[in-house]
Amino acid sequence: MNNDFTFTIKSSLFDENYNPSENTRITTNFANLARGKNRQENLRNTLGMINNRFNSLATWDNPKGDRYSVELEIISVEMNIADNSNIFPVIEILKTNIIDTKTHERIEGIVGNNFSSYVRDYDFSVLLLEHNKNQSEFSIPDNFGGLHGNIFKYFINSSEYKENFKKSPVICLSVSNKDTYHRTGNQHPVLGIEYQQNGASLTEKYFKKMGLQVRYFMPQNSVAPLAFYFTGDLLSDYTNIELISTISTMETFQKIYRPEIYNANSAAGQCYQPSLNQQDYSLTKIVYDREERSQLAIEQGKFTEEHFIKPYKNILEQWSANCTL
Repeated sequence: MNNDFTFTIKSSLFDENYNPSENTRITTNFANLARGKNRQENLRNTLGMINNRFNSLATWDNPKGDRYSVELEIISVEMNIADNSNIFPVIEILKTNIIDTKTHERIEGIVGNNFSSYVRDYDFSVLLLEHNKNQSEFSIPDNFGGLHGNIFKYFINSSEYKENFKKSPVICLSVSNKDTYHRTGNQHPVLGIEYQQNGASLTEKYFKKMGLQVRYFMPQNSVAPLAFYFTGDLLSDYTNIELISTISTMETFQKIYRPEIYNANSAAGQCYQPSLNQQDYSLTKIVYDREERSQLAIEQGKFTEEHFIKPYKNILEQWSANCTL
């Protein structure tokens, strides 16, 4: 069955002229910014925030704080089903590259960063909601996230991935506003202060099925920890420059999308519970509609159900059951 699935990888530049493709999830961070009358200003301001944050962390031999700029590639992954006559957009991630204006070198960064998936929309916005409809207690369906996890693991172990990327992905997400985080006393020169949470969130369990573990760090001059999902050794497998590219990119997105947490006016303390209800925060000048994003996630989940889950149900179930990755 494994031979029935291959992947096609496409790359496009994320800059102030970016327009989302037809197969891009509209709820994706970068796609959401590229809509409406303020689209170009949104994109320009976002890229400026990313570059400023990068230079604030890469301070060595950088006296004016303007040595580096970050270039972003959108990596779109299509899954070719069965005889390659049918395709479905399964994954979209970001690749960072760093431009050193002093040496004129283009340094390869990290792939992953943002993570977008139609199948995840289906799992969380259709399957999970339907499973808990009219139920007195919340529960999770059997093997929730199993198919999605196997698709992701199969992709990062595929020849297509290995031909295009040198290292395993790192995905950087917001912390959960339902959990409490505690400082550990461990501190990394770039990632900053490490936090740990009590128990495991639904997101953590979901990403574990993708073969990813998580650590939480609050970088210097940040106000809340970020969740870093990875395989291998986060602290040893990546250079400081690579890690800074991920921090600067994803912290910028989180300041835009979750300003209550990541653009708060006071930093997380020894014991920290994020809140989307607190009012002591600052807004960026970048326009974003969070409510619309939630509504679109449901629409995209239903699209996935109609065009991927139902038509290929038997093939996908058999493949996932036999998947040994």
